[in-house]
Amino acid sequence: MVRMKDDRRKTYGEKEARAGLKARLPRLETFPNQFPDYEIKIEIPEFTSVCPRTGLPDFGLITIRYVPKDSCLELKSLKDYILAYRNLGIFYENVVNRILEDVVKACCPVRAVVTGEFNPRGGIKSVVEARYPRSGQPAE
Repeated sequence: MVRMKDDRRKTYGEKEARAGLKARLPRLETFPNQFPDYEIKIEIPEFTSVCPRTGLPDFGLITIRYVPKDSCLELKSLKDYILAYRNLGIFYENVVNRILEDVVKACCPVRAVVTGEFNPRGGIKSVVEARYPRSGQPAE
């Protein structure tokens, strides 16, 4: 008789699903924008955070593209903000959406896109992208 392996899968609750979303992070600072209608692209090739399930480090490339309105992100504060993720337990999807929300809150861009290309783990590579304005939502 062959015994079948128990196939119960771990389910995630609200605690795991919301991991890292309310963590206190350094404030993103801005400076006044001087020009109309152009795009800024920022690449962060050494992004790292922690998987809330395994506790193992996650690595990836974060790209922020935005069209500034009245203000631009100040890069030193962005660096401090990104470094705060290093020890934060947070899922990929939460990383990308949290960064987008924090960028929008800081500089109120015309539009913005945050992309996370995370290094393969277990043979799977993930790319997560979030856009502002969100579908069905007007820009502020």
